[in-house]
Amino acid sequence: MRIAFLSDIHANREAFEACLAATRDVDRVVILGDIVGYGADPGWCTDKAREIEAAGGIVIKGNHDQAAVTGGSDMNPTARLAIEWTRAILSPEQKAYLDGLPLSVTDEDRLYVHAEGSNPARWLYVTDTADASVHFAGTAARISFCGHIHMPSLYCLPQIGKVTKFVPNSDTPIPLLSQRRWLAVMGAVGQPRDGNPAAAFAIYDTVRRELRFRRAPYDVEKAQEKIRAAGLPESLAHRLARGH
Repeated sequence: MRIAFLSDIHANREAFEACLAATRDVDRVVILGDIVGYGADPGWCTDKAREIEAAGGIVIKGNHDQAAVTGGSDMNPTARLAIEWTRAILSPEQKAYLDGLPLSVTDEDRLYVHAEGSNPARWLYVTDTADASVHFAGTAARISFCGHIHMPSLYCLPQIGKVTKFVPNSDTPIPLLSQRRWLAVMGAVGQPRDGNPAAAFAIYDTVRRELRFRRAPYDVEKAQEKIRAAGLPESLAHRLARGH
């Protein structure tokens, strides 16, 4: 089975569509949370995620998805403005869908979660080996997939030794050896922060046990124009072109 992993779509329809076009031949799509927030198409992206789930995909709740239902009082001012706008735009049915999403899903030897898996509701960021160690200590899955930090990375825990971190090259196959445990952190579909504005996603082949991190260029200017037309903060449009 070939599984596509998309995370942190953030209401960016153009980036979402580009990733879906690049993954037409996969067997399953897994969305690792933050469907909404920041971008100008929260309703369309929510409906598309629901379609993907209905077709056999898996969708996880992110902190922005939760905030679209409960409010974003703990967010920074820019994120809070965007989430309040999002809450006003989404229909009651769309909010109910986001509210009902799971915080994590176990699929065979794989764990899907938005933030690290030891306590998904805390929304902790995995930025280094110490954070990854917390995840490994609190979970049992051989391979875990998460998002949340908008920057792709890969952590490895051997049977004997310390956790190591890799920054993956795009489209290079990475064998996930069975005698080790892995935590794959996806980059962002809708708001990359690693200096590359192209939408980020990954594909895992369960037969070959190979993971490929990939990028999909998209119409950044169109996404920016929509953000400005919605009256959202200019910084949210500006950062799309910088990938930061």
